[in-house]
Amino acid sequence: MNVYWWTSGWEHVLPRQAFPLTMLIGTASQPDFTGSLDDLLQEIFDGRWDMIGGDLDGALTFSWPDEEWDYEEGPEGRDANEAKRWETFGAMLTAAGFPVPQTVRDLSELYLTWGLASREETPDGTRWSMPAALPLPGDLLPLDAELTQRLDGIRWTMRTGPLVDTLINYLVDDLAEPQEVLTSLDRLAAATGRDADDVRLALTELVQAGDAQVHRGQEQADAERLEAHRRFRLVMNWDHLYENRMHLSAGPTAP
Repeated sequence: MNVYWWTSGWEHVLPRQAFPLTMLIGTASQPDFTGSLDDLLQEIFDGRWDMIGGDLDGALTFSWPDEEWDYEEGPEGRDANEAKRWETFGAMLTAAGFPVPQTVRDLSELYLTWGLASREETPDGTRWSMPAALPLPGDLLPLDAELTQRLDGIRWTMRTGPLVDTLINYLVDDLAEPQEVLTSLDRLAAATGRDADDVRLALTELVQAGDAQVHRGQEQADAERLEAHRRFRLVMNWDHLYENRMHLSAGPTAP
């Protein structure tokens, strides 16, 4: 569920208690549990969990009150930043016709409305469940253009990141960082254990980031339109890659 949560983008829309609430509902969704979220909170944490601000009636916030404030990231200060986030959040929900939650319990009810969770009363008690894939914020709320672009970028990075790491590991570990290699999507797919479409995505990300170029003949080619069997020259800019790409996997990447 964690991967789906980060990919969905809700972390950048909802108050900070949203992720711990998602974890709590995910635990409640296990087959061996029946009951309310209050019951689960009592069973696991004796009724109080600091990550959600105490209990389900704790007030929602966008920052951690007890952490040191980063004035470089938010020079206006915690209170002003919090007020701004609430204003934006409230306007977004109001425009979509949803109530603005004030407590974790309020937010849990919105989860049910939005389809981020389901709750059913059965003869054995209350049963919770979560969808295999979460609905996206933009499917339910009117996001502004800047936030939409940021969430699209996050989802693209989450999708392509492991693919890029796998390809780079192959180029580094097996080919010793070649400046240029004549290859094809099929060959790279066979060498990395990915399929051709995955390799195409990884190459597209490298090209868009300025870490590589692909050429056919003397002309620069469009990585997104490469045919699986056609050969091309992959030209790497290792200096740019190491300077700008912050994370490279040290070993094999999980599929």
